[in-house]
Amino acid sequence: QVQLVESGGGLVQAGGSLRLSCAASGRTYSSSAMGWFRQTPGKEREFVAAITWRGGDTLYADSVKGRFAISRDNAKTTVYLQMNSLKPEDTASYYCGATERFYSTTTDGYRYWGQGTQVTVSL
Repeated sequence: QVQLVESGGGLVQAGGSLRLSCAASGRTYSSSAMGWFRQTPGKEREFVAAITWRGGDTLYADSVKGRFAISRDNAKTTVYLQMNSLKPEDTASYYCGATERFYSTTTDGYRYWGQGTQVTVSL
C-alpha cells in the first residue's frame, strides 16, 4: 500500500516555474515507479512524466520535454516535478501515481494515486 500527497501547485505567469512534490508513504514506495499525470475538466488524465524506482530512467510526454524534469529523493520518499517555461496550456490538475511494476505512460499502469494539485498558468 502506498499513500501519495501532492503539493506545490499554484498560480504562475506564463514563462514562470513551479516545483510540484509528491510525498509518499507505505512499505512499497522504494520499489515503486512513479509518474505524473495531468487532467483538465472534461478530458482524460494524460501522461506527463515517469521515473523508475531507482531514478535511473525517466520518460516525458513530448509536450513537456525540455521544460519539465522529474526526480525522486528516496531518502525523503518524495518525487518532484520541476516545471519551467510554463505555458497556459499546462494549466491542469496534476496527479502523481505509483506502481510496483515498471513505469507506464497510461493511467491503468498505476495502482495508487494522490488527490492532485492545481496548476494555473496565466498569460
